[in-house]
Amino acid sequence: MICVGEKKIRIKQGDITEEATDAIVNPANSKLQHGGGAARAIAMKGGRAIEEQSRSLIQRIFEVPVSKAVITDSGNLPCKFVIHTVGPVWGEGDETAKLRRAVWNVLTLAELYNLRSLSIPAVSSGIFGFPKPLCARILLETSVEYLKQPEVMLNEIVMCNFDAETMKIFLETESLMQNE
Repeated sequence: MICVGEKKIRIKQGDITEEATDAIVNPANSKLQHGGGAARAIAMKGGRAIEEQSRSLIQRIFEVPVSKAVITDSGNLPCKFVIHTVGPVWGEGDETAKLRRAVWNVLTLAELYNLRSLSIPAVSSGIFGFPKPLCARILLETSVEYLKQPEVMLNEIVMCNFDAETMKIFLETESLMQNE
């Protein structure tokens, strides 16, 4: 666990669709089509509300650009909201800066909604091909930086990943950061 004053960043292995934090993060594509991976699991367990709100948003804004974030209700999930963010595809250029902005925008949106807790998976590290060690470093560093702001009310971020390999990479990165 990383502590930033009274605020905490925890790393765990689990199913993000079962997280009871105020919001979970969906690593989405720009059209909010929930076709695979975590996005599909979130849409399947969350039910029609997530799909319908995603379609409605896309009808109004056409797409969610890389690094941006939008929010929908959570449908049947135990959380209150789903924050959808589009991370970069590895190889498209300026990927590290884009992933930092995506995480910062997710945290800012959570703060704007007065949320206190958030669960986030390793955005872009699945089918988008972002290297998991670099992803872990960016997610953890950006979260620490964000939580250092004294006015931030968000007090818990859970790095929740389904597979043991990704969780292990996050734990190793956490250890390296604490020893720097």
